[in-house]
Amino acid sequence: MKKILVTNDDGLYSAGLMASYRALKKLGKVFIVAPTMQRSGVGRSISIMEPIRVGEVSLNGIKAYAVDGTPTDAVIIGIYEIIGDLPDLVVSGINLGENLSTEAITTSGTVGAALEAATQGAPAIAISLEMHNQDKFDFVFKPYDFSVAEEILQEISRKILKNGMPKGVDLFNINVPKNWNNEIEFTRLARRMYKTRIDARFDPRGRRYYWIDGKEIEDAEIGTDIHALRNGKVSITPISLDSTARVEFDELKRWYVEG
Repeated sequence: MKKILVTNDDGLYSAGLMASYRALKKLGKVFIVAPTMQRSGVGRSISIMEPIRVGEVSLNGIKAYAVDGTPTDAVIIGIYEIIGDLPDLVVSGINLGENLSTEAITTSGTVGAALEAATQGAPAIAISLEMHNQDKFDFVFKPYDFSVAEEILQEISRKILKNGMPKGVDLFNINVPKNWNNEIEFTRLARRMYKTRIDARFDPRGRRYYWIDGKEIEDAEIGTDIHALRNGKVSITPISLDSTARVEFDELKRWYVEG
């Protein structure tokens, strides 16, 4: 039987985690190993300066493992402690809120978990559902409509389990729109998803503190993940672990010598 590891960055009690379980339970044995609490925005952070505690819990009668750490920690614990072997597939999500552009690849805990799984040698998927801003911060079980995301996740997972990952692809970053137009597009990463801003405030003692915030970019170039999602398409972006810039090294040498 195929072994599938499911994790996320929204925490063990996210509605999206159970949506993933529903989509995958007929494809193999599903192991749920996820952060105990909400850990969005931690990227690929790993706990190397403190111990990690793990507890077995029941989610609506389904056995799961609560990891007192990051999504990356959950993947490592899941592979080497819970399963004890490399799974046939690792799925991170379904995340509450889209993960788009190069910003998401470097900051999202959802994508960070998939990157860790791919590094360990497992086929990996990061999947996210577009939501209104306020809904992104609700992490408990709620009656969201995950039906399209579940359908897409099941179909892509079935293909990976049958045929493996396409050559040169280490993981897929999938984003599902709120209102799907029945189209799927393979995309590249947009440059940015947010225009960064800082909200400065004062505490009751008059000391200044800050919230880092961002205004979402409405659209981007044709062919990017942002453009596809904003136009009602499911965006599937193939990601490689090799982040080396695709440039000619001879050109770099000339740049260095002549500069």
